[in-house]
Amino acid sequence: MDKKKYYMTTAIAYTSGKPHIGNTYEIVLADSIARYKRFQGYDVFFQTGTDEHGQKIELKAAEKGVSPQEFVDDVAGQIHEIWDLMDTSYDKFIRTTDKDHEAMVQKMFKYMYDKGDIYKGYYEGMYCTPCESFFTESQLVDGKCPDCGREVQPAKEEAYFFKMSKYADRLIEHINSHPEFIQPVSRKNEMMNNFLLPGLQDLCVSRTSFKWGIPVDFDPKHVVYVWLDALTNYITGIGYECGGESSDLFKKNWPADLHLIGKDIIRFHTIYWPIFLMSLDLPLPKQIFGHPWLLQGDGKMSKSKGNVLYADELVDFFGVDAVRYFVLHEMPFENDGVITWELMVERLNSELANTLGNLVNRTISMSNKYFGGIVTNAGVTENVDEDLKKTVLDTLPKVSDKMDQLRVADAITEIFNLFKRCNKYIDETMPWALAKDEAKKDRLATVLYNLVESISYGAVLLEAFMPSTSKKILEQLNTRSRSMDEMDTFGLCESGTRVTDHPEILFARLDIGEVLEEVEERKAAAAQENQEPVIDVEAKENISYDDFSRMQFQVGEILSCEAVPKADRLLCSQVKIGSQVRQIVSGIRSAYTPEEMVGKKVMVLVNLEPRKIRGLVSEGMLLCAEDEKGELSLMIPEKPMPAGAEIG
Repeated sequence: MDKKKYYMTTAIAYTSGKPHIGNTYEIVLADSIARYKRFQGYDVFFQTGTDEHGQKIELKAAEKGVSPQEFVDDVAGQIHEIWDLMDTSYDKFIRTTDKDHEAMVQKMFKYMYDKGDIYKGYYEGMYCTPCESFFTESQLVDGKCPDCGREVQPAKEEAYFFKMSKYADRLIEHINSHPEFIQPVSRKNEMMNNFLLPGLQDLCVSRTSFKWGIPVDFDPKHVVYVWLDALTNYITGIGYECGGESSDLFKKNWPADLHLIGKDIIRFHTIYWPIFLMSLDLPLPKQIFGHPWLLQGDGKMSKSKGNVLYADELVDFFGVDAVRYFVLHEMPFENDGVITWELMVERLNSELANTLGNLVNRTISMSNKYFGGIVTNAGVTENVDEDLKKTVLDTLPKVSDKMDQLRVADAITEIFNLFKRCNKYIDETMPWALAKDEAKKDRLATVLYNLVESISYGAVLLEAFMPSTSKKILEQLNTRSRSMDEMDTFGLCESGTRVTDHPEILFARLDIGEVLEEVEERKAAAAQENQEPVIDVEAKENISYDDFSRMQFQVGEILSCEAVPKADRLLCSQVKIGSQVRQIVSGIRSAYTPEEMVGKKVMVLVNLEPRKIRGLVSEGMLLCAEDEKGELSLMIPEKPMPAGAEIG
């Protein structure tokens, strides 16, 4: 019998910088769902990836002095590494700079244009560069971006627009008739009341003010606006062909069963994306789930606040599975979760080291101590065994019910309730007391068998959330994993199995004081490492304001430049300053070629007395900075300035 398909996606991570633990939470959450669906027997296709176009990236690349492609290659590589570090089992990692994606976006844009859903006009409004979104004055919150709270700037430019209103009523009807479409329900209410019911404005879907994007092929001065580019990855990644024959993978998997995204981008996924699909005559995804945020103890993670935590940093302290456990278990279904160093240590010590780790270690140690590691079901039962068995067998339906509702934290709680019941069973049966009475040897063997069986059962369920830990437990107990169909039976552990005689500590307890001390040391070391070098220069004699006012600085544009013959250090430049052109000789040939100089806007001391250098008259001085290695850098205006602009 063919497996039932399950296609799920995460939002694609924006390549503006390294993802913090709040960003990483989403891929771990998605992975736990994908793994559990596979366990339930579904044929899962799990897609993630990176969003790599837009003005923000163009600006960040310019700041670093690299091309946008080089910039996104680097960041996408970091994201890929962190996703792999967190042991996520995605099937496809798409990048929006993939050539097949870019080509298909162009085809879809043209299809929508030919259909009359896209038209050319002008956009005038308040623009947020980080969010790459236009807003009306009424949409602003305290004059700032309603999504990120940053400053916005007035902007006007020629643009293509999508007729959102054409499909609005159809989308409202779909949402009302499919209550499962947007989850949680609070997100649905927000979208309906704040956006759809008041009426949709047409959406800007192209830009001309930057170049780093997918060109509109029939109007190449325009690039496709980021949301039309990014959202369509969910279909291009599985082989959608606009106007042609789509791949078998697309035919099998679309519509998506689940789009898992952060609550901050729910509007784009529940309004823009369904309408784009309607325009393409494609079915809508079955469900869009907007998960809450994972916050630092003092609020939303922000580099400017200095409170950003990264997955690889946390893994160094706690290990991969401990971090996975924490972000999955501490996130409520609907409200934001909180992460702090103190809370992570507390959870590690109480739940992972004590409830789980100590349980496994005690069970193995007692098996080795009393029976040489051999686990045997001697069949000597008591009433307390039945309660344990009931708890074990009731766990699967409880976990499955929670996972079907995407209540992942609650599902993990049910598994740990099983482990807590095992610990209680030890207290109830007191194996150490049974061991003192030779007549109760078979009863002791049965108790330890029940523990090994119960822990094995829990370890199988744990695989979706803590895959490495699940594998370690099963290996140490020398028991096999089992399928969903086998999970209605207690007693599948083979009698006579030998547990390991060298049990591994699954989770070592940590001292919070020592952890916080090391955190501070690492922060200090990182700050020292990232600190820019400084140079102390011997101070010259003070000058008066009158002395300074006699110096005239202006912006100059270098029109041409040549190397001075027989002078290794000198360049001779023709510099436009206002309506004049001056010749300036500079000792900067070690840092710049003549070709590099042409076209630069530079800062010039213009009223320096002319003098001859190697027979050439120099009529001013180009201002440069020099580092500790003697390397030179021209001083240039931060913003575009006309030749002749005064500096002072």
